Amino acid sequence: MTSGDGSFEMLIMKSSRCLLRCFVLIFVLHFLLASVPSFCSQSNPGEKKTRLAVIGLDHDHVWGLLKDLAGEPNAELVAIADPHPALVEQAKAKVPASVKFYSDYVQMLNEMKPDGVIVTTENDRHLEILRECAKRHMHYSTEKPMATTAEDAREMERLANQAGIKVMVNYWNAWVAPTHELYHRVKNNQVGPIEKIIVQYGHQGPKEIGVSKYFADWLYDPAKNGGGAIMDFGCYGAEWAVWLKGRPTRVSAVSQKLKVDQHNPVDDDATILLEYPDGEVIIEASWDWPYSMGQVQVFGPKGSMLATGRDLFARPTGRQDANGALEGERIALDPPARQTSNPISYFVDCIRNNKPIEDPLSMKLNVQVMEILDAARESVRTGKQQELH
Repeated sequence: MTSGDGSFEMLIMKSSRCLLRCFVLIFVLHFLLASVPSFCSQSNPGEKKTRLAVIGLDHDHVWGLLKDLAGEPNAELVAIADPHPALVEQAKAKVPASVKFYSDYVQMLNEMKPDGVIVTTENDRHLEILRECAKRHMHYSTEKPMATTAEDAREMERLANQAGIKVMVNYWNAWVAPTHELYHRVKNNQVGPIEKIIVQYGHQGPKEIGVSKYFADWLYDPAKNGGGAIMDFGCYGAEWAVWLKGRPTRVSAVSQKLKVDQHNPVDDDATILLEYPDGEVIIEASWDWPYSMGQVQVFGPKGSMLATGRDLFARPTGRQDANGALEGERIALDPPARQTSNPISYFVDCIRNNKPIEDPLSMKLNVQVMEILDAARESVRTGKQQELH
C-alpha cells in the first residue's frame, strides 16, 4: 500500500506540472498570435507607401500629376525640387505640409532618398537628371518626349539598364480607353495589315491656350525643347507609329512658321511622313489647329478605326454610312482600371510589383521615337529624305 500511494501522489504531481506547462504554452501562443497582425503590418513591404519626389515645376503638366499623386493611396509625395520661388509657393498650396522643398534636386535626392522621381522639366535636362537617379538606383518617370536627341535617349537607356531602374516616358494618350481598345483590335487583325496611319495632334499654340510663362520660356527655345510643334506633338505620331507598325525605313518632313508675327525661333507646324515596305504613317503636328486635336486613324484592307481621347469608331470596308459619318460606328468602351488610368498609379504599380514599363511608355520604344524625330528634323534641315538603319 505504501509504495502504491506514493506512485499515485507522484502521478498527480506530474499531471499538475503538465497542466501548468500547457496553460503557459497556450498563453504564450495566444500572445504571439495576437501580435502577428501588428508585426506583419509593420514589416510587410507591400503595406509601405512608395515615396516619390518631383523635379521641376516649370512644366505645366506637373499640376495634373500632383492631383494624381494626391489620389494614389499607395504613394507618398515626400519632396519637390524647383528653383522658382513663385512656383514653389503655388505648389505649397496644393500639397501636404509634410512635403519638403528644395532648390537643388541633387541635394533633395541625397537627403530624401525617394523610391522614384517624377521629372517635369525642360526636355534637354532629362539625361542629366536620369544620370543622378541612376547613380542612386531611383526609378524615373519623365514627360514626353524622352529627350531632345536620340543620342541622349540611348544614353538614358544604357544608364537605366546598367542601374536596374525603371524608366517611363509619359504620354496622355496612354491613359484613355480608346487608345488601348484600338491597339488590341488592330493586333487582333480587325482591320487587317496596317496600310496607312494618320496621326493629328496639337492645339492652337502654347501662347494661344495660355500656358504659364515658365512653360513658354522653354517650349519656344530650340535647345531646351528640341524644336517646336515637331517635338511637342510629333512625338505622339512617332509613338503611335512604332507601337502599331514598328520601325519605319525612311523619314521625310517639312515644317513651317505660320505665325510670322510672333517671330518664334521654333516651328509651329510640321508634317512627317514615315515609309514602310508595306505602308505609311502621316504625322500632322501643329500649334496652328483651330482647336485641340488628338486623334489617330488606322486603315487596312478590312476597314478603319479612329481613336480620340474619348471615343473609338470602327468602319468596315465598303460600308456607307447613311448619316455621312465618315469615322464609322462608335464602340462602347469600359473605363480603364485604376492602375492604368493615370501615370502615377501605373508608375507606382510597376515599382511596387516589379512590373516592366510596357509600350508605348517603355525606353526601347521611346529611343526609336527620338530616332524618328532626329531624322525628321534632319529632313527639314536638308530637304532630303532620311534612311533609318
